[in-house]
Amino acid sequence: MPSSSTPSSRPTAVVTGASSGIGAATARTLARAGFHVVCAARRADRVEALAAEIDGTAVVCDVTSQDDVAALAAQVGERLDVLVNNAGGAFGASPVAQADSDEWRRMYEVNVIGLMQVTRALLPALVASGAGVILNVGSTAGRVAYEGGGGYTAAKHGTQVVTETLRLELWDQPVRVCEIAPGMVKTDEFAMVRFEGDRERAEAVYEGVAEPLTAEDVADAIGWMVTRPAHVNIDELVIRPRAQAAQHKVHRVPQD
Repeated sequence: MPSSSTPSSRPTAVVTGASSGIGAATARTLARAGFHVVCAARRADRVEALAAEIDGTAVVCDVTSQDDVAALAAQVGERLDVLVNNAGGAFGASPVAQADSDEWRRMYEVNVIGLMQVTRALLPALVASGAGVILNVGSTAGRVAYEGGGGYTAAKHGTQVVTETLRLELWDQPVRVCEIAPGMVKTDEFAMVRFEGDRERAEAVYEGVAEPLTAEDVADAIGWMVTRPAHVNIDELVIRPRAQAAQHKVHRVPQD
């Protein structure tokens, strides 16, 4: 059940995948900026705790479920100012020749189909606001391929293309469409989920990188993007740590 009802005195933002990482940090950032934040995620305990912390609304929602998304839209109501499609994820890192079909389906379902379903359901409320913003959380993986990342890069390329298509289709509507594409971000869960809890493999991703991006760094950028004047659209913003010049070029300090 929702933890509170959405008040009309504040602009409203929906953040999917809000139970951890970039999603939770974004919810906090937008709350500080004056938004009433509808925190949507699958894990009830986490999303309810976050909503209580920021005086928001918790909605338990799996973006790949049409029923859950319909319930989210019903909770939001007739008007919405900002939608942050953050729910996503990477599962596995096998080369294409050894790829797991189920992992690839899961990645496409959450990063592309889920994004589409939430956007489709909430678009009327975004249009009704008169100055709505859709911000999709992509990845530098949606721009550059790398070995072992075929399923994730395909899914995040999908995120990018859906964003570009939406911008073309909504050109005459009062809705801005943006994408943020983070590079190396160290959060508590992303790499752990990808490697099914193998902490050694997860830590190796960031080994020797003194300062990868944090969830708060990305959330800060998202907060800036969605609060530009209504006539200003940030089509895409690529954000990386200074140590990451490109997908394959990362400055790593040798460990003792």
